[in-house]
Amino acid sequence: MKTLYFDCSMGAAGDMLAAALLELLPDRQGFLDAFNRLGIPGVAVSAEPSVKCGVTGTHFRAAVDGAEEDEHLHEHHHDHEHTHDHDHEHPQHDHDHDHPEHEHHHHHHSGMHEIEHIVAALHLEPPVEKDVLAVYRSIAEAESKVHGVPVSDIHFHEVGTMDAVADVTAVCMLLHAIAPDEIVASPVNDGGGTVRCAHGVLPVPAPATAELLRGVPSYGGEVQSELCTPTGAALLRHFAARFGALPLMRGSAIGYGMGKKDFPQANCVRAILGESGEETEEIIELSCDIDDMTGEALGFAMERLFEAGARDVTTSPVQMKKNRPGVLLRVLCMERERDALVETLFRHTTTLGVREARLRRHVLPRAVDTVDTPCGAVRRKTARGFGVERSKFEYDDLARIARERGISLDEARRMAERGEHA
Repeated sequence: MKTLYFDCSMGAAGDMLAAALLELLPDRQGFLDAFNRLGIPGVAVSAEPSVKCGVTGTHFRAAVDGAEEDEHLHEHHHDHEHTHDHDHEHPQHDHDHDHPEHEHHHHHHSGMHEIEHIVAALHLEPPVEKDVLAVYRSIAEAESKVHGVPVSDIHFHEVGTMDAVADVTAVCMLLHAIAPDEIVASPVNDGGGTVRCAHGVLPVPAPATAELLRGVPSYGGEVQSELCTPTGAALLRHFAARFGALPLMRGSAIGYGMGKKDFPQANCVRAILGESGEETEEIIELSCDIDDMTGEALGFAMERLFEAGARDVTTSPVQMKKNRPGVLLRVLCMERERDALVETLFRHTTTLGVREARLRRHVLPRAVDTVDTPCGAVRRKTARGFGVERSKFEYDDLARIARERGISLDEARRMAERGEHA
């Protein structure tokens, strides 16, 4: 299994994750050139060598109108007293409360709706665009909960937004290019102390970061500085399947993404890419018995469960108390989605209790490659192990071809198979 491991012993930030992943690519400059052609307003990215504690890595530089965020944004918002310890993309947020206009940079504010327009204009591959927006929505939802205002009232400062859009987009594109079968991350070092933001002096981890790290193993260290930003936390939460120690794996490439500040410990995120021999994983099963919901209501609940991160949702007929026919609802999930799914079960079903069981399941190591067809690229998933091998084409890609060509799904599959054997 192609496994990617993030070592977050010095926290995580969007630019650090992007830099670490960039080091895993054979053609780094080709990626940077392609990225700059996307046309994120005012943004140009570059990769610069950086050395921390004798370790050489990369700093991912996203310049807005020729300057990095800390060269102007932090200078204004943090009153020269405290810059963020990685000096990176940490997005600034505001909401529709009374807030003085900025005098120096005249930042406009963009809400989630504007972010969606910015991302749509980049014409990213659909899976990448979906990931970018999901990460941004998770940040907006965290800020909404912290400030007690609707998501629609959360706004992002324009300069900070462009930096963050660049970092988030780069990470999503890089992960799509590397295409690991599984992403694992270490417990996250939050740092310690306080940080000065647009809303005032806040404890580390910042409230939005703490909200995004709910359910994620994290800890504070001796470094009295902010080590994990909301963007870093959102990216890890979105992509990491689980958090823990480095799994048994044969490493093939290692990348170091550097922050700007110097600490006694190397200020970096380390990404290790390799092959994992593990064929089992821990998964959580949530279940409940229901005898007083309609089929429509159960169907709606299943949709909400998948949206909340369920790996699978199934129903089975059961006979309940007083000879009532009922339904056994089962939800499979990873540790990090458990709390959200328990809340979803109580919110959208009539159950009064949810059972939880931890299971070990055997899995076939999986890989994803791309097949070129006359209608474009189609992803193919292949699973091998236990003496068997099977593969299938990605449904979303086949459905796209079928819609574009006005053909059936089977015809689209046959076209992909012809491309496979060409």
